[in-house]
Amino acid sequence: MSENLDKSHINEAGKSKSNDSEQGLEGALECSDEALQKKIKSDSPSPQKVGRPHSSPPQLVTVEELLETAKGVTNMALAHEIVVNGDFRIKPVELPEDSLEKRVKEIVHKAFWDCLSVQLSEDPPTYDHAIKLVGEIKETLLSFLLPGHTRLRNQITEVLDLDLIKQEAENGALDISKLAEFIIGMMGTLCAPARDEELKKLKYIKEIVPLFRAIFSVLDLMKVDMANFAVTSIRPHLMQQSVEYERKKFQEVLEKQPNSLDFVTQWLEEASDELTTQKYKVLPAGGGASGSGDAPMLNPVAIQNYAYLKLLKWDHFQRPFPETVLMDQSRFQELQLQLEQLTILGAVLLVTFSTAAPRISDHADFAEKLKMIVKILLTDMHLPSFHLEDALTAIGEKVCLEVSCCLSSCGSSPSSLGKETVLKGQIQALASPDDPIRRIMESRILTFLETYLASGHQRPSPAVPGGLGPIQKELEEVAVRFVRLVNYNKMVFSPYYDSILSKILLRS
Repeated sequence: MSENLDKSHINEAGKSKSNDSEQGLEGALECSDEALQKKIKSDSPSPQKVGRPHSSPPQLVTVEELLETAKGVTNMALAHEIVVNGDFRIKPVELPEDSLEKRVKEIVHKAFWDCLSVQLSEDPPTYDHAIKLVGEIKETLLSFLLPGHTRLRNQITEVLDLDLIKQEAENGALDISKLAEFIIGMMGTLCAPARDEELKKLKYIKEIVPLFRAIFSVLDLMKVDMANFAVTSIRPHLMQQSVEYERKKFQEVLEKQPNSLDFVTQWLEEASDELTTQKYKVLPAGGGASGSGDAPMLNPVAIQNYAYLKLLKWDHFQRPFPETVLMDQSRFQELQLQLEQLTILGAVLLVTFSTAAPRISDHADFAEKLKMIVKILLTDMHLPSFHLEDALTAIGEKVCLEVSCCLSSCGSSPSSLGKETVLKGQIQALASPDDPIRRIMESRILTFLETYLASGHQRPSPAVPGGLGPIQKELEEVAVRFVRLVNYNKMVFSPYYDSILSKILLRS
């Protein structure tokens, strides 16, 4: 039953489009604002149509204007989060344990339910509180309906008629259990399949007060489900308008704070300088620096691509992040950590297969097993408590043991003690960022990402450089996420980048 309704919701949503969904979403997403604001600067912007980027001279603004501007930035961040993050979900608000807010909430709720219990235990029972609860439940159920759900709306309105319920209560004819049964049945019709299990549990609760408490608990979960349904419904519509919307909102930031492109300018200038002076050797994908000693041919695409690669090596603790990518800083940090882990993983596999026993790399099952073992031992690499040297020592021991077992099962002679010592030493050496093998692996990974970025939507994907074969799948997953982020950011902020780069290229 719930599955059928879920399908009807989707069909109805397609007809009524985003107007109803957006209204429901606005209130439901309030709990996400605080988390989203942490990803962006809190001192910010407001609306205006933008073509070519421009900025106005500094001006005095009122507190009200600043608050409106901050709200605009929050809305921009929220829209960006929904569009960029395909896994975006609203979660129920959970108050911190032992917090004052949680204690107050528990006290108030306990007092209410105690009062309800006392009223229902009177002779005859008093239903004042119970009827108020039924009224709240009625409004909540009605809020779940789409405009086309006329039959369900009539059912709820007719059965949960508060005037009629009051009359029945006054005449001693009210059957509260029957009302609860109808409410649970209607919840089953409206809820997502994921809530079927919670609804089954409601049917086994016989006491009225615990039953109503459980009903409200499930209704809260259903509100979150409906809000997430609204997010899914508006995402295609939002995607079409998000580029213009974010650009307009950023222009409002620039109107209020004309220095809001300072870090972006510095970021692009550094990228241009490094390409010009050949500080970093980058393959010519997309017009970047050439692999030879010749001076690179600079163009806006090459500089931008190289600048985005720099974000994967960014010192987030010492340097401000460029303003235009600030909302995606956490994503770039996550990509950076994944690439660091892949660099160590790839280097360990490269050393093992080239040093210990090259012939064992032909055993696909063993190669996959060894990769999984090393990945597990590097799982906590992003935590402050993680010590790479200790992890590599454990990895060296485990790798030698697995290699020995593989050679034995293949009927080959085991590695000598000296060979195992060399392998462990080479793996241990990967702890240093200056280790030659680690640097080669890092360079090849960045080269692949640059080539992938420059290839655009061309298929097939660019070939993986030598030595990266064992981690190709993981690397391509990172590349897809990286390129998606970069391309979306380019679409939004290309007018600003073009304006800055035209000045940089004129000076060079």
